Amino acid sequence: MEFLPFGRTGHISSRAIFGAFALGRVSQGEADRVMEMVIAHGVNHVDVAANYDDAELRLGPWMERDRDRFFLATKTWLREAGPAGDEIRRSLERLRTDHVDLIQLHNLADPAEWEVAMGPGGALEACIAARDEGLVRHIGVTGHGLGVAAMHLRSLETFDFDSVLFPLSYILMKDEAYAADVARLMATCRERNVAMQTIKAITKGPWREPAPTRPTWYEPLTRQEDIDAATHWVLAEPDVFLNTVGDPELVPMALDAVERFEGKPSDERMEQLLARADMRPLFTA
Repeated sequence: MEFLPFGRTGHISSRAIFGAFALGRVSQGEADRVMEMVIAHGVNHVDVAANYDDAELRLGPWMERDRDRFFLATKTWLREAGPAGDEIRRSLERLRTDHVDLIQLHNLADPAEWEVAMGPGGALEACIAARDEGLVRHIGVTGHGLGVAAMHLRSLETFDFDSVLFPLSYILMKDEAYAADVARLMATCRERNVAMQTIKAITKGPWREPAPTRPTWYEPLTRQEDIDAATHWVLAEPDVFLNTVGDPELVPMALDAVERFEGKPSDERMEQLLARADMRPLFTA
């Protein structure tokens, strides 16, 4: 497992960040087995959210016992200061800890929601207050969709966030407008030493019929060689971190791919993967 500075936070993070969405709908026993595997792979960074079903509760016993082992990040969906502040405290209770290392404004991609969260009485104020109180150490912003890189740039113009999280994959970057926004976002983050987290690396596309067969809201790649190619393409950006897939069965495959990263796959290999797997963009807006 490779380790890099997580922006300016002072944390030396595994390049694979365990996306704890995977724990939201499993038993404590299943969650414990996943966490043991995550630790065995050397992962020292966990990302969860208040609205990932029971994921915070499943992590609680581990944080209570091994808090110093992990850089712990969670998120709030709420946009107003009062409810967001309450949710941060509830997350601490569920996670059985007195602080998180990173609180993130979750999926801040809609312009109207952005105005509320970033304005007077908005969720950002709750995050700042929690940081001042010692409940959180750093503040980040996350998002989905093809407009999120541009929104993150807007957010960074307004507040000095410590991290951003955005989708990054070969197929998404074939959208020229999104690719240009991501390039600008990455340049800004590198200039300001803002940590860059990426999601949706192994997305095959939106679910087709029949009904979904895995606990992800998108259809993931499931062959190891395909996961390898998609993961290695993202990791070829030398300073980005990859949040793992939200499917307990695929987490070990994703971590294995990260550990075997040796370089960027060729465009020819990626185009072959797109054709063979019949991949489609997850986001069209």
